[in-house]
Amino acid sequence: MIDTRSHDTVTHYRRQQGRLRARVYKKTSSNGHITLYLGKRDFVDNVDSVEVVDGVIKVDPSGLGGKKVFVYLACAFRYGSDDLDVIGLSFRRDIWIQRVQVYPPTGASAAKTPMQESLMKKTGEQGCPFSFQMPANLPCSVSLQPGPNDVGKACGVDFEVKGYVANTADEEVGKKDTCRLIIRKIQFAPANNKPGPKSDIAKQFMLSDKPVNLEASLEKEIYYHGDPITVNVKINNETTKVVKKIQISVEQQANVVLYSSDTYTKAVCSEEFAATIDTNSSFEKSFQITPLLANTKEKRGLSVDGQLKDEDTNLASTTLSQGEKEMQGIIVSYKVKVHLALGGGGLLGGLTGSSVTLELPLTLMSPKPAESAVCPFHANRSEISIDATEG
Repeated sequence: MIDTRSHDTVTHYRRQQGRLRARVYKKTSSNGHITLYLGKRDFVDNVDSVEVVDGVIKVDPSGLGGKKVFVYLACAFRYGSDDLDVIGLSFRRDIWIQRVQVYPPTGASAAKTPMQESLMKKTGEQGCPFSFQMPANLPCSVSLQPGPNDVGKACGVDFEVKGYVANTADEEVGKKDTCRLIIRKIQFAPANNKPGPKSDIAKQFMLSDKPVNLEASLEKEIYYHGDPITVNVKINNETTKVVKKIQISVEQQANVVLYSSDTYTKAVCSEEFAATIDTNSSFEKSFQITPLLANTKEKRGLSVDGQLKDEDTNLASTTLSQGEKEMQGIIVSYKVKVHLALGGGGLLGGLTGSSVTLELPLTLMSPKPAESAVCPFHANRSEISIDATEG
């Protein structure tokens, strides 16, 4: 049995009374003439390719009045409140959009996916399958965290599948003739986790013949959201100064590429560790820090993973790309900063305080979820009873 509720956030299924029960998503236009069905709302970007977005739209020809039915998939950047639209200002910019006419059908029909075949059993002759292949250089679903007094939808990148009734594909359409579902384009951490980055710096100060040497490394290349990050620090102080403090922080960099390119840097985690490393002495220790959205003091403007409805989210994942084509939207990266605060030694004392800073790239992502053992859409479709209801 397939249960469709527009407010669900994940596709799932289970066997019930010897039959497979699955959940899909649907949205019906307010006039009831078209109904949009999707088997899932999260589509995985594997860097070199993206999962096909496939679905079915049910069409009632008697209510069309001779018009056609189209479906589009759009990737857009939202950069303002819905209130701006009232005064005629556009608050969305399409980064990529593709339209397809589904009714009346045009040309030869493409092969149906198992999910489409299952839904066609429910919709019968009124069902029209569609599919979209997104290019690999589109950004992932990312939102900019609003402040406590901000209202309206958050700025960011979103993806929308919309069915609509119109005479032409690019015609302005009223809400009663449309049905839409927000989907997400997401990336998961690669399966192979390589050794982490390593860097070192030597800095020499005035009145000191020798430098302070700072070396830092991460245990692995990729860390999952919520996991502590281990930073290995080695210091060899050959200066006349004394290392008084070690500060380790994680910074998020959001590169917003639209008409121009702007980079926003936010500290998402910062901790100070007291240490005294005297002249001509060495130090070696591993520190742990855990960047969490919940613990970030200044949340406004932080990039977070795209949300469906009001579900919880986390800091935006690092954006992985092939780097061959320019990507528009929001590109997210992270870095770990190790900062040493040194106090002057000798006659000048604290008047000659100095610092040393070293940076390491950090990849912060979610692990790929375990594959479910049985997908109902790939099972014997005689085992699936379809009962679609709209929540």
